Amino acid sequence: MHAVLLFLMLASGGKAVDVWFTEITPQIDGVIEDVWLQADSAYDFVQHIPYEKTAPTERTVVYVLQDHNNLYFAFRCYAERHRPIACLTTDEDYVRVSIDPFGSKTTGYYFLVFASQLHWDGWVFDDARIWDDSWEGVWYRAVKVYDDYFDVEMKIPFKSIRYKKGLTEWGVQFFRHQAHNQEDAHWIEVAQGENDMVSRWGALKNVNAQSTGYYFELFPEAYVRFDRRYYTDTNSVRTDSTDIKPSASLNFKWDVTTQTTVNATVYPDFAQIESDPFTVNLSRYPTYLSERRPFFLEGRDIFRMSDFGDNGGGFFSPLAVFYSRRIGKSLNGDVVPIYGGLKVTNNSQEWNIGMLGAYTGDFTLTAPGYTLHEPDRWFGVFRARRRIMDNSDLGVLFSATMAGGDDYNYALGLEGIYRSDDDQVIVQGAFSDSTGKHGWAMSSGYQGFLGRFYTRAAIEAVHDSFNVSEIGYVPWAGRKRLYFFSGPGKVHQEGFLRWLCVAPGIHVIQEPGNTNWSKIAGLQFNPVFRRRWGMYLGINAGPYYEADTNYVYRGADLSVWGLVKGNNVNFGSNYRYNWNWRRNFLAHQMTSWFFFGYSIIPPMSVVLSGNLWVEWDTANTIIAMTPRLRPRLDIRFGADKTLAIFNDILLETPGTEIGETRFINNRFGFLFSWNFRPKSWLHVALNDFREHDGEKLEPVYTIGAIKIKYLLYIY
Repeated sequence: MHAVLLFLMLASGGKAVDVWFTEITPQIDGVIEDVWLQADSAYDFVQHIPYEKTAPTERTVVYVLQDHNNLYFAFRCYAERHRPIACLTTDEDYVRVSIDPFGSKTTGYYFLVFASQLHWDGWVFDDARIWDDSWEGVWYRAVKVYDDYFDVEMKIPFKSIRYKKGLTEWGVQFFRHQAHNQEDAHWIEVAQGENDMVSRWGALKNVNAQSTGYYFELFPEAYVRFDRRYYTDTNSVRTDSTDIKPSASLNFKWDVTTQTTVNATVYPDFAQIESDPFTVNLSRYPTYLSERRPFFLEGRDIFRMSDFGDNGGGFFSPLAVFYSRRIGKSLNGDVVPIYGGLKVTNNSQEWNIGMLGAYTGDFTLTAPGYTLHEPDRWFGVFRARRRIMDNSDLGVLFSATMAGGDDYNYALGLEGIYRSDDDQVIVQGAFSDSTGKHGWAMSSGYQGFLGRFYTRAAIEAVHDSFNVSEIGYVPWAGRKRLYFFSGPGKVHQEGFLRWLCVAPGIHVIQEPGNTNWSKIAGLQFNPVFRRRWGMYLGINAGPYYEADTNYVYRGADLSVWGLVKGNNVNFGSNYRYNWNWRRNFLAHQMTSWFFFGYSIIPPMSVVLSGNLWVEWDTANTIIAMTPRLRPRLDIRFGADKTLAIFNDILLETPGTEIGETRFINNRFGFLFSWNFRPKSWLHVALNDFREHDGEKLEPVYTIGAIKIKYLLYIY
């Protein structure tokens, strides 16, 4: 019977579900009452993993309703073969709704609910090549789990999302994951070699969003921070200072229309509860740091140059002429204060437009042995993106910063993105002006299938004078490169292997300051197995020119990932024989990592992660080994309260003398977070950081903080 239904569905083409209006408001309690059974429904799901284009092992039905102010979804997930799994700290059953309320065919929202009532939400960008969980919306959900099914209800206020006014047909996709057999199923079929593309989603018909008026959100924040810092004065005497810093800030959001939003912040607290992750950087380029600050996360889909997402594998280098971490940057752990910021964004069916401004104050950091100074500075960004040819884009991004008439940095980036099925081509160009010094850059990339050959290609040229160091992240001025890897990629319908791609290729690069071209040949091997295990192996070698020397470069990359009884495991290693910019010599170097999380009981899990950096010279003498361990205990008090206790341990072993291994530093901390209502949080945190002074670990700082953020609604 399932096979017949599946055949009829595949033969019928596109799918649609009608949104029925109701005067009876459904109660969001996880119980599907009679009002739902009168609605239209989506039910003919198609398996994606482990066996694509087959009927799922269990039935799923999704009902859709709306009233004047809200959109409602209800999932009934049958589980006749195995009881649904609900666990706060390991893999569990969950469902997801994705909607495109702009008719854009490239951008949308997603709303995900686990059987344990944990939930995620976020954006879908670039026709689902990027899934971003930084967006935090106001919506409501409830779950009830029974022996042979579970129900999920969702309520999404129209005022909490952006949408094209008057658009009655939205894109929609439904998804279900079963933990016991690792099965994924979509309403709109998704092949294993493809993304869940927005442009292929089904139709949510007869939407009639009737919310009117203006929608305001106010986020007052109160913050108390205790700082105790330790110093060694010029007489080698240990001293310390204690400071208690109460502060308050105000964040403001105003949806001027259903498509246009204004965000403002005054004296924001951008302190990060946890520091950026430690890494040993052996390359010539600075480490790229992810953005985690709320003001910059809101609408960041607009203020970015396009990339290939998580599946890009790092082969393409976008011309990031705006890098938000330049605003309110860190100076040896202290943050340059941001006095205020303003942002205006507009999402529509054809255009994405954004403007951002911020002002940072004069800041001087004085400590024994050094003084750092950052002048007051203005920042401005303008972005416009025009959708063309159904789901492709043209865009422009202008960024600027100024700290006086003779201290400025401007940049202009232009791009075109062409998408067809799973193929994507990006072409970018940029110009910079850094206090009168002009430069240019270009970068282009392709990812997709050339016939049966899965292909990744990139070409890049950055002029020596190109400089966006005060506003963007393109530190490789003077670099030119060509990258091309292509090989047969195939989905296997039967057996233990689900996907396999073997791709030979070449990477040609001219490093800054060199006239010779390095030529690296390589082979990439990427199998993915039936039960959510996979690996990547890459081997590369060839003549290389950098740092006024030439040598035969060798490199190998191995990573393995998967699930062990629902617990994530990830490990791997990278080997290089190249120039070590940390120690300024030609050497061998290896970086290894591992991650393993284990659920002890449903509300408690232990996570152990670590790294090992090994450096040795051309005589095969190990110079140093640098291990890092990070044990962490996660405790969940329901879906909305979390306590994380962690300890970062950084060690160093001179050569192979294991007995002489010593502490470099140690950071202990905990973070308690309570999401007590939509977009409202209580955080309690502690960080204690100590460094080795040659004899023992000495305290550097102890920071404790209590922060509360409360969402006020004003209509």
